[in-house]
Amino acid sequence: MIKMTDLKGKVALVTGATRGIGKGIAIGLGEAGATVYITGRTLGSDENDDVSGTLLDTQKAVNEAGGNCILVQVDHSDDEQVRLLFERIKTEQNGQLDILVNNVFSGVKAISNAYSEPFWKHDPSLWDAINNVGLRSHYVASIFAARLMSQRQQGLICTISSWGSLSYIFGAAYGVGKAACDRLAADMAVELKADNITSLSVWPGIVGTELMFEFSQQMNIQGKNARFDDYYNWETPLFTGRVIAALAAQENTMKLTGKVHIIAELAQQYNIVDEKHNRPVSLRSLRFILPSAVPALKQYASFIPDIKIPWLILQATMLQSPKI
Repeated sequence: MIKMTDLKGKVALVTGATRGIGKGIAIGLGEAGATVYITGRTLGSDENDDVSGTLLDTQKAVNEAGGNCILVQVDHSDDEQVRLLFERIKTEQNGQLDILVNNVFSGVKAISNAYSEPFWKHDPSLWDAINNVGLRSHYVASIFAARLMSQRQQGLICTISSWGSLSYIFGAAYGVGKAACDRLAADMAVELKADNITSLSVWPGIVGTELMFEFSQQMNIQGKNARFDDYYNWETPLFTGRVIAALAAQENTMKLTGKVHIIAELAQQYNIVDEKHNRPVSLRSLRFILPSAVPALKQYASFIPDIKIPWLILQATMLQSPKI
């Protein structure tokens, strides 16, 4: 793992960090010594008892990991609240913002409600529920972040995307939104290059978040057989956080700009492990693909070569993620 002081003096913002991947990323950045701003709608547990995770919970975890966490309650569907967030960072940090992680996403419940049914059986508002606080909010946050970063001629913008941009997972609106996240990161990279700002898209694997487990349980109760519990290749939210911290600690990230980067593969490159000292393999590795296709091979997964399917072949064949 990277040294705890690698990001000391750096200022980061993680959007949507009350739980799940966002919380893990915030902890990973804090663990490396960064000052981490976090956003979300839920401040404390007394506000919404049916939602797991709060900004206060994440702040405590980041501080305990060694970071300096500053929470800001923000609804990312409100552009003015987002603008004021960046104004606050500008004032408090003298214009410094080194890292933006576009993570906020409010579409999990909408995906759950629409799961296994075709898009045309749902109201058009399903698109907005999945892609407003997600794709659009990433675009808006990146605007304000780039305005700060360009003043200092440096910065890193990571947009959290998904394997759903390549193959069908959670429906048409989800897949198009994630493909657009990849394109957003790539096209922003072109326009940010002159200001030495790196923009890239990041794909975690199958992450064991609170909402993912809740989603799995709900689908199983409804008889839709969401087989999340069968996966042996779970990634933890902190795994993603540690990888992004290592990425941000690189002296030169511009060589990575405009591209999609897979968390498990970056972890292998940076020698990163999760809190249990595990390093899950990439979803395009034969070590993952074969046991997923033939469950009897799971117990022999460690003997399967960690050979990755080349990108061109992966894209040409539209490799399907395991049905869930």
